[in-house]
Amino acid sequence: MEYLQELQVPDLFLDMLAEENENFVEFGMGGLCNLSMDPECRDVILQSDGISLVTNCLSNGREETVLSTITTLMNLATPTTRSKISEPGILQCMLRFSLAESPRLRNLAAVFLQDCCSEEQVRQAQQQMQGLQTAIGIPLPKK
Repeated sequence: MEYLQELQVPDLFLDMLAEENENFVEFGMGGLCNLSMDPECRDVILQSDGISLVTNCLSNGREETVLSTITTLMNLATPTTRSKISEPGILQCMLRFSLAESPRLRNLAAVFLQDCCSEEQVRQAQQQMQGLQTAIGIPLPKK
């Protein structure tokens, strides 16, 4: 991991999230997903405002990118970041994903809600969504 950090690979992957090319975004998100398991890389990602950059990928139209995004958010969850990762907008998005046709997306969103949020947070997000057609206008990704 030291070599990857020396080459600034986490920063390269974070930069790829802002690209217009969907392939670059998908590969960047996949790379971050893999790196975020390592505590040192996770810290680098968090110090680079990684949560907000990663969260923006929840609205990506590619299912693989969204799956990597959800997994990365779970990997970035620490006692100090949990409140930012479980913000109402993110929870509403996960609630919407938990209703998706795709079993992978549906199941991963359910795991996120179970592991990264309290029951009360989920309940509040559900109440906020009542009567709304969509969660913050994010379309479900395509396979």
